[in-house]
Amino acid sequence: MYPSILNEVIGPVMRGPSSSHCAAAVRIGTLVRALMDNDIRRVVLGFDEKGSLAATHESQGSDMGFCGGILGYSPDDERLTAYKKKTREAGIEIEYRTGPYGDPHPNTFRINLENSGETRTVKALSTGGGMIELIEIDGCPISFKGDCCLTLVYFTGEPGEIGALLEQDRAAYTLLGTTGNSQSVAAVKSRAPLDPSLVDALTGISRVSAVKQLPAVLPILTPEKMDIPFDTAAGMIAYSQRHNLDLGELALEYECRRGDTTRENVIDQMVRLVTIMKSSVKKGLAGTTYRDRILHQQSDKLENAMGEGRVLDLGMMNRITLYVTALMEVKSAMGVLVAAPTAGSCGGLPGALIGASDTLGCDTELTARSMLAAGVVGALIAKESTFAAEECGCQAECGAGSGMAAAGLVTLMGGSCETALSAASMALQNVLGMVCDPVAGRVEVPCLGKNIMAAANAVTSANLALAGFDQVIPLDEVIAAMDEAGRKIDPGFRCTATAGLSVSPASRKIERELKDLTENR
Repeated sequence: MYPSILNEVIGPVMRGPSSSHCAAAVRIGTLVRALMDNDIRRVVLGFDEKGSLAATHESQGSDMGFCGGILGYSPDDERLTAYKKKTREAGIEIEYRTGPYGDPHPNTFRINLENSGETRTVKALSTGGGMIELIEIDGCPISFKGDCCLTLVYFTGEPGEIGALLEQDRAAYTLLGTTGNSQSVAAVKSRAPLDPSLVDALTGISRVSAVKQLPAVLPILTPEKMDIPFDTAAGMIAYSQRHNLDLGELALEYECRRGDTTRENVIDQMVRLVTIMKSSVKKGLAGTTYRDRILHQQSDKLENAMGEGRVLDLGMMNRITLYVTALMEVKSAMGVLVAAPTAGSCGGLPGALIGASDTLGCDTELTARSMLAAGVVGALIAKESTFAAEECGCQAECGAGSGMAAAGLVTLMGGSCETALSAASMALQNVLGMVCDPVAGRVEVPCLGKNIMAAANAVTSANLALAGFDQVIPLDEVIAAMDEAGRKIDPGFRCTATAGLSVSPASRKIERELKDLTENR
């Protein structure tokens, strides 16, 4: 209902080309591993032939992420790149199938799991920016996003003493339905795992065949009740005027009340994420190597040209461009990055804010507060639209990141909440309809250029707002228009690699070359 800045918007910390393909797949794999009590022998993954995953599950890292998850890896684990070898060594057989399943969501995972004692099925979605949702377990509908712990109790007959035990422990349960072998499933969501004694008592009931405990996979857990101070830009402005708060302070208050947590925890987590972003910039500028990529290092070319005076002197913007490029190169080299708001757009927002803060001499905490300001704009976008290019094109990734960065830059400069939201509005107006057609199905080209454009658009929009330009269209209305435009984009231009630059002769040639490279490794 109400997105968390530290869940949906800034993060996760990860490796791989795509958060919706890699990090989300790790989280899905982690949950199904728990469903099978960490014992998986065979998996069949099914993808709808008209969805995004059919064409991109290997090239954009879904296979890597899912296998990493079922092996117990985190989204930033350095072993992810060796997933094929590690899966074989673990004795897990993986089969991928594509078919006319008719799944309405383009990022749907149909998962069949087996070990020596049981077989289970799961249907899961990757919803953008590393976020997920399990929508079906063993044929029973569910909505589980990994923002709490989930306990599943499989039993025959009526709930009876099972329900009484759960209610005695104040664990509210929901009956999901009946599995294919006529077992009922009760689900309990909680901020912490159920007490072991309760689990033992449930397991000891003869009618209970299994108790499964799935962990939370998100950093901010969802409380039972939330007292959100605002959920629209208009509401944010009104709240700001009543309490005289800038966008960074508004973001802090929103996130604390969204996650029932403290200001110190939110600031500490964002400082950690900004520190990782800064480290990624340094690693990118120091040089990255990775064989399986389209674009090898480019940032040194710009840095050398800047030093030799061979490019236009754009001041801060040249540094920002350098930072954006360095971040994108770390992503393409399978280094550690922060999805902000996605991995495909991990350069625009961090590159703009960190490049500007370094130029201005700002400390890490001020940068983190400005990143929070950008994040609360992202929360508005996530609530009313999506960060998934598979649903709304690249405007939902680089475009959203540009609007967020514009607001963050205004906050970095000491601008008001209203000015920051005006900058976000202008930036988003400039990117409506941006398509996603990655070359060779990889998140490199034209993604690098779009991230640089997103940062430049953010800088100019921030300056226009700070100068007092009229946004004309309020941010809430622009987000609604963005969502409408994105869903009207032809599916071929929504990260399915079936139209535009993705199918150009040059792209097909690169695709063949990369395939030969990976097969001959």
